[in-house]
Amino acid sequence: MTQLHSGSAPDQRSSRPPLMERFSQTIVAWAEKWFPDAYVFVVIACAVVGLGAFVHSGNAVATSKAFGDGFWSLIPFTMQMAMVAVTGYVLAMSPPVAALLRRVAQIPKTAKGAVVFVGVLSILLSLVNWGVSLIFSGLLVREMARRKSLGLDYRAAGAAAYLGLGCGFTLGMSSSAAQLQATPASIPASLLPITGVIGFDQTILTWQNLVVIVLVTVVSAVICYVSAPSAKATRTAEDLGVDLNADQIEPVKRQRPGDFLEFSPILTIIVLVLALGWLWNAFRSGNPLITMSQLNTYNFVFLLLGLLLHWRPRSFLESFVKAMPSVGGVLLQFPFYGGIGYMLTKVVDAHGVTLSDEIAHVFVGLAHDSGVFSLLVSIYSAVLGFFIPSAGGKWIIEAPYIMTAANELKAHLGWTVMVYNIAETLPNFINPFWMLPLLGILKLKSKDLVGYTAVQFIIHTPIVFLAAALLMMTFTYHPPVMPTP
Repeated sequence: MTQLHSGSAPDQRSSRPPLMERFSQTIVAWAEKWFPDAYVFVVIACAVVGLGAFVHSGNAVATSKAFGDGFWSLIPFTMQMAMVAVTGYVLAMSPPVAALLRRVAQIPKTAKGAVVFVGVLSILLSLVNWGVSLIFSGLLVREMARRKSLGLDYRAAGAAAYLGLGCGFTLGMSSSAAQLQATPASIPASLLPITGVIGFDQTILTWQNLVVIVLVTVVSAVICYVSAPSAKATRTAEDLGVDLNADQIEPVKRQRPGDFLEFSPILTIIVLVLALGWLWNAFRSGNPLITMSQLNTYNFVFLLLGLLLHWRPRSFLESFVKAMPSVGGVLLQFPFYGGIGYMLTKVVDAHGVTLSDEIAHVFVGLAHDSGVFSLLVSIYSAVLGFFIPSAGGKWIIEAPYIMTAANELKAHLGWTVMVYNIAETLPNFINPFWMLPLLGILKLKSKDLVGYTAVQFIIHTPIVFLAAALLMMTFTYHPPVMPTP
């Protein structure tokens, strides 16, 4: 009996999943049980920020007014984000792109390999355009999930599709802060004397940024591999009740003479001809990647591509209708973030100081050298990013005092922008703001993904904070460079 007992123990230990998988599955189980729906999450954030703004200002009316004034402030952005999801859906449901997705989905041979593949692809695509990363990666996961033999964990793969928004897009051409600082006409007049013009050669095109890109990509890929569940713990799309065929477009034939134009490419050709002049004017000067980073341009181009690839209006219209359920969370929740932003930046105390300013001054006032300053900027940007998940808009809020402090401490201005970029995306791992379009595509809730993205957050945060601070030491300070007349 003793021999049997001693011989069975190693088998029991060997059957246990690896440590990282057990760790990730513990967090996943916690998130599935306790993490609220994204709507509950945003209302809680409103309550926390509202209380903070009231305590800071002592003015309940001003706090309430700021919430109401800001509630609709993101309506243009809300519409843009909704169209990102819709146009991506429409494009992906066109016959040519659907065929491409099917081919790409066949590349991975194992379930864990598929999760890593999606994660790395998501990060690489986000360096060019975050919208492409979010939509293409999400639809690729759906296509992979149709491969029953793969045994893909739909939650882990969905979380991997989100990596471009969690640790990639502000390191590339999608960086709103880097784009703004490189474009003299876009820099606010009050900010220009502080920062000057900071070209891409001082931000996203530095070798230090390349080091960070490689670092976060490798770390993300490793986490994807070791945290993906074993076959026993895998939950497929079918297990989660997701119907992967619900958005398929069934071929429809013309039923009556009045349907002629709906099944003819004539109207498609007319729209495309009308758009050619605008497209030529938009892309004839400047970097096309930067041009495509403008949301209106991005959405217009994708809408036209969808129209072209569907060719006939009936197919295009049906795909558009199929895409609409994916934007429900965006339309409901984004206005609340507008209210949060106003409470942080518009409610002032007796001295005219906002809650955002107060928090920032505490962090910046603690800095003694560029390395410590880099670390504090990282912490502050990540904390504020949790409540204002908009990289470009938040940079306008932070830049005046952060860049002023950078000049005083002789910290490199370009890398200060990148420190902001590196840290700003981290809260996206646990804040469902940017996750909403992806959740609509995957037909999941935030609790299904956040267990895996939280693991990425926990491991990435100390690594990238330390890397940003150490790399700051490799730069030499240069005073602000004013634009030439």
